[in-house]
Amino acid sequence: MPLKLIPLPYPDDALAPAISADTLRTHHGKHHKAYVTKTNAAAEKLGLAGATLEEIIAAAQRKGDKAAYDNAAQAWNHGFYWHSLSPRGGKPKGALADAIASNFGSLQALTDELQARGEKHFASGWVWLTASAGKLSVEETHDGDTLALGGKKPLLTVDLWEHAYYLDHKNERPKYLKAVLGKLLNWEFAAKNLAAAGTWKYPG
Repeated sequence: MPLKLIPLPYPDDALAPAISADTLRTHHGKHHKAYVTKTNAAAEKLGLAGATLEEIIAAAQRKGDKAAYDNAAQAWNHGFYWHSLSPRGGKPKGALADAIASNFGSLQALTDELQARGEKHFASGWVWLTASAGKLSVEETHDGDTLALGGKKPLLTVDLWEHAYYLDHKNERPKYLKAVLGKLLNWEFAAKNLAAAGTWKYPG
């Protein structure tokens, strides 16, 4: 079966006003959908029809097929991003809260680092909270690159591509980051990723 565009885990107006329904309909229904469509076409050419998204990413990377890799990685990143957000927001608890305190000093310090790294990131990409060997860190990837294949395990991510925020905040990425980081991070998702043996898998 070809890969599918996974549904949003909340209504398209659930993240407003930080992220409007118009932005989500465009970002998910057009951008993410296009990445999935192009990945399915690339998978056919690579002889990987029916493979998991992670297998397609790995194969494209091995073969040096940048177009296939970029589209597959972007499809994965977007699926992970939708789950990194939640209208419930809240704060980290339990082992995740302890790890944040141990590695950053406080939730506010982590939030400040995510904000600063996201603001300073040149051009398009992603800012991530990751775990590796029991240590949490903030990482960045450029353009369509991904953390789907291991190494530092992603716990949550924030999209830094302009199409993630332009309709709501024009070119003011700092406003978008502040709105998302202050209220919309899905700490339950991050906690599940921290506790899991491996890296999150794209559904379907």
